[in-house]
Order: sequence, then C-alpha cells, then structure tokens
Amino acid sequence: MEGGGGETRQWSRFLFAKLTRDWRALDPARRSAAAVEFEALVRDFQRELAVRTYTTVGTRGDADFCLWMAGPNLDVFRRLITALYSTALGPYLETPYSLLAMTRRSQYVEQHRHPGQEGARAEVQPSGAAYVFVYPFAKSKAWYKLGKQARQGMMNEHIQIGHKYPSVKINTTYAYGIDDQEFVLAFETDEPSDFLDLVMELRGSEASQYTTLDTPSFTCQRASPREVIEALGGLGARQTEPPKAGAPAP
Repeated sequence: MEGGGGETRQWSRFLFAKLTRDWRALDPARRSAAAVEFEALVRDFQRELAVRTYTTVGTRGDADFCLWMAGPNLDVFRRLITALYSTALGPYLETPYSLLAMTRRSQYVEQHRHPGQEGARAEVQPSGAAYVFVYPFAKSKAWYKLGKQARQGMMNEHIQIGHKYPSVKINTTYAYGIDDQEFVLAFETDEPSDFLDLVMELRGSEASQYTTLDTPSFTCQRASPREVIEALGGLGARQTEPPKAGAPAP
C-alpha cells in the first residue's frame, strides 16, 4: 500500500487472544491435535505476511497469547483470523484486545539519521527478541496545537533518551482514524530491565506531559506457535505427579 509521497506502507496488528476454561477440560489428545493445527496455520500464512507468536501466560490474566501480524492489506489479516476461528481452537477462542495500525515515516527523525533507524522505516521489521512490550498511545489536543519547532525540541529529548538504551528497539505504527488509539508502540528487547528503565526515564521527559493514553500494557514473551498452546495445556505440557505418601508438599 502506498501512502503520502509514494512510500510503501504496511498494516500492523496485535491480536491478543484468550482460550476459555472449557479448553482445559478437553481430552489431552484433542488439545495436542489443536496445537499441531495452529502451528501449521501460522506456517502457511507466513508465506503472505509476517506473523510472530508470543505467550502472555504468566504476565496477563485477560490474554493468553499474542499474534503480531504485518502485511500489505487487511484482507490477509481477515483470512488468517477466519481460518483461526475455523480450527479446533476456534470454539474456545476469545479476542479481548486488538490493536490495528499502519507504518508511516516519522516527521521527527530528520535530525537523527542512522542506518535502519526507527521512524524512517516504512515496513515492520521485528528483531526476534525474546520480549515485546506493546501498548496503545495517544497525545493530547494541546500537543497538536504546539508549533513544529516546540514539538521537535521535545522529541529530540525523547530520541536522545532512547539512544541510551540500545538493547531496546522501538516499533512505532500509526492509527489515526483507523483504531481507537493514535499510535501502537512495540518495544523489542532481550533485557526487560532495560525497557523498564527506559520507560521510567521517559516519564520525566517534557513530552510525557502531553500523553493521554498508554495502557493497557502487554508483556509478551516470544514463543513458537506450538509453545504458545503448550503453555495452555496443549501438546507436551508438563504433567506434575502428586507427592508420594508421607512426602512433604512442595
């Protein structure tokens, strides 16, 4: 898809899913078959778009896994989700959150050029890091009434803070008019503590006073499609044996 100035853009979507409690009551063989089917579905669609899978088991109570999709049009997203609902997982699947956005070149990076920098890319390029931290984002109307020079000055500070944490890669996509938020932010890293420190420092930046939305925040751990389902009691889920008589409880 082409945007302003003829640049090629991509759609990006974070779909957060949860399986109902009835799923865990299924026979283990049926859950194992569903895990294999889900793995095959993701593999098939990776020929048409970028699909990454993450587990949120242990980090969120209202979502079990995340699909990060990036592709040229909305039709391929629709076909993937339609196919997902048609699998054995489908009857047990709920989708409490979905964040839709599109790539766009940032207006604030002209003074901060370096190869592959965030904000100058028109395509989503996941790094494959162990974690991705995702949240919707919006600015106040007062922000947009500021002059370009004032906004650029505050964004320069924001960018400089980000440069202090090279282990954290930011992916910014834009959602003006196409979803409830204005942006979707996705921070990839192998070091969650670096991301925590980055966000804490950004809270003290001048631009932060214009933030109106930055929740809900999702901590997602990279996992293969099969591992995503295993974490929910699917194929290969570890069974814990009951303690032997007389043995102390763990």
